[in-house]
Amino acid sequence: MVQTKAPRNKTLEVSGAEIKKFVSQALKLNHRTPIEELYNQIIYQDTFKVLDFMPRDSINLMIVDPPYNLTKNFGQSTFKEMDLSDYKKWLDKWIKKTIPLLKENATVYICSDWKTSIAIPEIVGKYLLLQNRISWEREKGRGALNNWKNCLEDIWFFTKSKDYTFNIDDVKMQRKVLAPYRDESGKPKDWQDQGAEKTRLTYPSNIWTDISIPFWSMPENTNHPTQKPEKLIAKLILASSNKGDVVFDPFLGSGTTAVTAKKLGRRFVGIEKEKEYVALALKRLALAEENATIQGYENGIFKARIGS
Repeated sequence: MVQTKAPRNKTLEVSGAEIKKFVSQALKLNHRTPIEELYNQIIYQDTFKVLDFMPRDSINLMIVDPPYNLTKNFGQSTFKEMDLSDYKKWLDKWIKKTIPLLKENATVYICSDWKTSIAIPEIVGKYLLLQNRISWEREKGRGALNNWKNCLEDIWFFTKSKDYTFNIDDVKMQRKVLAPYRDESGKPKDWQDQGAEKTRLTYPSNIWTDISIPFWSMPENTNHPTQKPEKLIAKLILASSNKGDVVFDPFLGSGTTAVTAKKLGRRFVGIEKEKEYVALALKRLALAEENATIQGYENGIFKARIGS
């Protein structure tokens, strides 16, 4: 029996015909390829097999959401949980292949959960400079009877050198003003008076509580089991790259990094080995041609989380 989606369910899907069509548009590499030929392309291959064909000194920003050390199905393949020592070896295997691809002033962000987070600075810190750890509230998830509900993930912030891009004014947060002080002339002091709403722009911290995980009524939602929100990735891209820069994601999944980069005027390169996710990514990129909005980011300002 075929289930019909609820009217408000906007989860993006791809048919068999669409998978065939979109996958035919993806690249496959079998030799070292100039970066100009990879601009705004998705490579349909295994990351470990294609990194050697990527051009050196060509990436401005790398955003990585690798499989966490959990047994989980991704399309037709399964990532199986390992001993922590083996997971560290797995991390080291791909990260060291990406280092030559980075420009000298490049930035790298790597996502992790609480279990894998302890391994990231140890392994990646051998090759890059650690600048910070972002912790963001992942409010979606089920509770546990004998443990604390897991609703926190980390993003580790590395740079290749001490010379790197950081556009602080592009990622300021809009917050409600609890004490709207005015100066002697009655003008707002360091806040904006918008009638009933009184707000101020503040510098962002490394604790983010304004992120909504994609869910069924959001157009960006797909069936990928660990999809990251466009708003989350937008913060990383805006802070650590400029328009025209190259953003690289070696574990692209359903395409959030590529789609967000496109919407924000950056060039992108992504690698993904699951054909359904390749098709989803390319379909999302096609839709971004008509609609470049990012939910939760309006007129250059990051809004509060949905429902907060």
